[in-house]
Amino acid sequence: MGAVGASWMPAWRMILRSGEVVEGTRPRLFNSLGREMQQLAPASSGHVGIYSCGMTVYGDPHLGNLRPYVFADTLRRMLEFKGVTVTSVVNITDVGHAVGDGDLGEDKVEVTARAQNQSVWDVTKKYTEAFFTDLSNLNVLPHSHNPRASEYVPQMIEFAQVLERKGYTYQLDSGLYFDTSRMPDYGRLALRRPGSADTDVHRLEAVAGKRSPADFAVWRAERGEQKRLVHWESPWGPGVPGWHLECSVMSMSLLGDHFDIHTGGVDHREIHHVNEIAQSEAYLGDGRDWVPMWLHNEFVLLGSNKIAKSSGRVPILRDLMNAGHHPMVYRYFLLNAHYRSQLDFTEAGLRSAAAGYRRLLGRVAQLGPLPEAAGLDVVRGRLRSAEALAALAAIDDAITEDLNTPKVIAELNAVLRLDSLEDGEAALLASAAERLLGLKLGVLSADEVSTATNIAMPPDYIEGLIAARATARAGGDWGEADRIRNQLTEIGVRLVDTPQGTRWEPMPIDD
Repeated sequence: MGAVGASWMPAWRMILRSGEVVEGTRPRLFNSLGREMQQLAPASSGHVGIYSCGMTVYGDPHLGNLRPYVFADTLRRMLEFKGVTVTSVVNITDVGHAVGDGDLGEDKVEVTARAQNQSVWDVTKKYTEAFFTDLSNLNVLPHSHNPRASEYVPQMIEFAQVLERKGYTYQLDSGLYFDTSRMPDYGRLALRRPGSADTDVHRLEAVAGKRSPADFAVWRAERGEQKRLVHWESPWGPGVPGWHLECSVMSMSLLGDHFDIHTGGVDHREIHHVNEIAQSEAYLGDGRDWVPMWLHNEFVLLGSNKIAKSSGRVPILRDLMNAGHHPMVYRYFLLNAHYRSQLDFTEAGLRSAAAGYRRLLGRVAQLGPLPEAAGLDVVRGRLRSAEALAALAAIDDAITEDLNTPKVIAELNAVLRLDSLEDGEAALLASAAERLLGLKLGVLSADEVSTATNIAMPPDYIEGLIAARATARAGGDWGEADRIRNQLTEIGVRLVDTPQGTRWEPMPIDD
């Protein structure tokens, strides 16, 4: 990748505790295209275009579905904190995504519409609203654009016609297919060797007439035995666009032929994004990488398995909220792991996140009202002490080096324990971290603070631990008894031992 232009980001200098003067850092991100850390080099000075694969709106987003958007939101927040203008696009797939991600069969949306005896548009409206409600609850910033696939079908047909004229496609009864053999470097994003057997490709269903298992549908034709609820006329007969085609067309329409960053879940890296690249670079034909930087977040697991709707009932954000959990705790839970690390969703993990968020709220509450969120240059200019400048440098280094959010949280907790900062500096740093992480630290209402305080403390869970502690004490296992007390302290529970037994109470939020 090329060098970063000197003017793309405000330059700044920082004095460390040692007195050494260093330049402010610029973002380094792990590029899936090549599997290496690279410095971000925007095509346009001071501006970054980001496309994130959006939801297929046929059901409520589950907790795993939401991780890509918290991750992409953190990326955007980091860039904007550094003075970069971001155009963010997250699409809505309301047509064209077949069950099983393959080329045949019903669309996922149509399966739900038939099951619920509703129109396709009623289904997509319902679940699109559910998606945006969840993003709002998680404090994900509104995107610049949220295109619906159904609104871009004419452009998709024109795109497919260009591919056909260039000789990249062939037609079967089941649709128009992209000939991957025409792309010598097909699959490079997935580190796939041309012509190699690949389990990800071969898990797709067999389609009669396909020249290669890797070839994919650009247009999915309606066949006699498969009447669609929604279809469009095309040169290849009535049908719907291929799922991969949709993202290429919508992203180019809104961000230009080439843009800076494409994000999505790691499950898209092996097929969906590979196919986007192939058709887009065939369409453009300019010999350049269509998108130079690809970022992928890992799965959220449930019992060591990927959370997926196909596995049956899966947890959704509303489940957590209905149980009294503040949605910021789930964001905190996600940010406490690096976006490229798998994350196992467990009750214990959520309780730990709740306790950590509670402690952080307590520390921030002692600072009084936080100042208005500001960018990096403004924050730096308002800090005076070497300790505060060093803390800002550590936070910036962490978020800049591939969005190391766990380290940002650790650095924030560390700076809030410092006694040497000048008046207002801790609040300013907390405000900066709040903006970077998207966590609500200084702007929760009284009711929200109460919810965020108590969610770590389900009574049945606490009473069970107290009973286990009593058993340990009765048996003389004082080490186990102390361990349980410490566990309760970690989630904000204070034990009071009395002659009548042990009672418990929540610690004040500023403990």
